[in-house]
Amino acid sequence: MARRKKIYEGKAKILYEGPEPGTIVQYFKDDATAFNAEKKDVIDGKGVLNNRLSEFFMTGLSQIGVPTHFIRRLNMREQLVRNCEIIPLEVIVRNYAAGTMSKRLGIAEGTQLPRPIVEYCYKEDALGDPLVTEEHIAAFGWASQQDMDDILSLALRVNDFLSGMMLAVGIRLVDFKIEIGRVYEGDFQRLIVADEISPDSCRLWDIETGQKLDKDVFRRDLGSLTDAYSEVARRLGVLPKSNVTKPTLIN
Repeated sequence: MARRKKIYEGKAKILYEGPEPGTIVQYFKDDATAFNAEKKDVIDGKGVLNNRLSEFFMTGLSQIGVPTHFIRRLNMREQLVRNCEIIPLEVIVRNYAAGTMSKRLGIAEGTQLPRPIVEYCYKEDALGDPLVTEEHIAAFGWASQQDMDDILSLALRVNDFLSGMMLAVGIRLVDFKIEIGRVYEGDFQRLIVADEISPDSCRLWDIETGQKLDKDVFRRDLGSLTDAYSEVARRLGVLPKSNVTKPTLIN
């Protein structure tokens, strides 16, 4: 097989040139990072689980008319996605107070918010992805007002979809973050959900017990990260509900 050209390597994924023009191969690594990469480890099977879960969520979004970059899964760790221009923002939707919001505002973790709150962070690892306002976004030209209206609409539609899906399997969607990309069809621009949706990018708590089933397990040393992610996958039907515990065996 010909050696592929690497385009970019991040903390959790590697991007390669795709087999057709306008495509990218997205490879999911087993690396886990937290606190702006101050804490690092390699978690066996994490990339396989995130690949399968992101495929599941992106496919579901496409089925309800939310455009995404996902084309198809290629193998255990790779998926083919549409090349797009990533808007340099992390779009965060919060349904319950947790993480940095609790620290910033002094709200107890787990407090239900009056309504979903959408926040924006500037994507820049060297700065720790700082929180920014729509005024910053407009002033620095990262997105237009029409873009921001569309991003807000996309974020809330994703929230409705994920919240309902998780509620059905006894999981509370506390918050999540997504990235948005631009694609061009002639002179027409369209915004799509890009990057990934997985327990790496969501906070997921068991409704009955409050058990964390997301990357906070790694951040706070609460147990096995692959066990937590496997539990999410099993409840959603992505993994068989059997005694199979080795996600690396899934194809």
